[in-house]
Amino acid sequence: MADPRRAIPRTDLVLADPRLAPAVAALGRSLVKTAVVEAQQRAREGLVPPTGVVDDVLAALPPRASSLRPVLNATGVVVHTNLGRAPLSRAAVAAVADAAGCTDVEFDLATGARARRGRGALAALAAAVPDAGDVHVVNNNAAALLLCALALAPGREIVVSRGELVEIGDGFRIPDLLASTGARLREVGTTNRTHLRDYADAIGPDTGFVLRVHPSNFRVTGFTSAPDPAELAALGVPLVVDIGSGLLAPHPLLPDEPDAASALRAGAALVTASGDKLLGGPQAGLLLGDADLVHRLRRHPAARALRVDKLTLAALEATLLGPPAPVAVALDADADALRARAEELAAALAGEGVDARATASAAAVGGGGAPGVELPSAAVSLPERYAERLRAGRPPVVARVERGRCLLDLRTVDPADDDVLREAVLGCG
Repeated sequence: MADPRRAIPRTDLVLADPRLAPAVAALGRSLVKTAVVEAQQRAREGLVPPTGVVDDVLAALPPRASSLRPVLNATGVVVHTNLGRAPLSRAAVAAVADAAGCTDVEFDLATGARARRGRGALAALAAAVPDAGDVHVVNNNAAALLLCALALAPGREIVVSRGELVEIGDGFRIPDLLASTGARLREVGTTNRTHLRDYADAIGPDTGFVLRVHPSNFRVTGFTSAPDPAELAALGVPLVVDIGSGLLAPHPLLPDEPDAASALRAGAALVTASGDKLLGGPQAGLLLGDADLVHRLRRHPAARALRVDKLTLAALEATLLGPPAPVAVALDADADALRARAEELAAALAGEGVDARATASAAAVGGGGAPGVELPSAAVSLPERYAERLRAGRPPVVARVERGRCLLDLRTVDPADDDVLREAVLGCG
């Protein structure tokens, strides 16, 4: 009997099949060839008939050349670090697409001469925080803090409270970051209580600046004490305030979350912040404050290594000037409206035989912002087994599991995606 594996088509013949031409054009020949080789192997193992290799390739090909997959965030964590933090607004996505080709990022179309890089994004940031004398943007908040240390405290001391020597995620720690610049940390106070006199006693000729770090991803409660920024700003040396989460102005739902405008009004010389957290934009480090100090940071040699690309600048500008970003929409979502959506979705699923019911939920800010703050929300409760099945769907849906139930928290789901969410659940049956 003839070996059926001999009927498996050759790689070049499969790649020449007209049905694969659109995939080759969209994904590239190399990626498609890899899928072909894998399909041929499945055919050798008897998992795919030789005549079905092309169909198997088409079924296995990703929709895009990138391995990143869009997911629905139904966790109730508004800024979910593992899911890419802030989802961009439609305006920001459109701006990124426009900037993907050749663009006037540092070119003046009127004069034909070189122009200031990212001037539109910088102007938008300056307008959003008018208390700042000048602004600058680097590639993340850690880079912003790093640049402060490199420019203002090389070989000098940075005075910081022991209660603010935090780990910022993935094992990276603020003290290690600062020490890597050659600056020396002058630790003051204790874990829970640091007084103004502790800072004052530590300041001397070697002081580069006083640093205030928002702990962001944890809280110390009880017997605690810390001077406010206005008191620290009066000590006679530059005060750098790392607010972390990127809140540019006070937010009524987050009264204890530091913001850039308030820190600058209190006398901070510089404020550093993230662009992809509460601001709701792309990953970026925002530097705002005294014009002379910002100029020093911008002209430091390391600023070139920390520079952001044109896509980030485009997304940041659109976030600042465009409609509310998804993070802002999720934060401001009405609890009654969320409850109504959950009841409607649960009823629709129950009508299809799914064990689904609406339930109250507590969402979180996430991303190291507003630790301990619970946002009243509503969710659709399903049997726990749905959590894994939903992650395997198209699109994947990431939920959370509590007390043996899979919860789809709607605070982090765009209402326009409710039908997609319903179909995803039904597809798990």
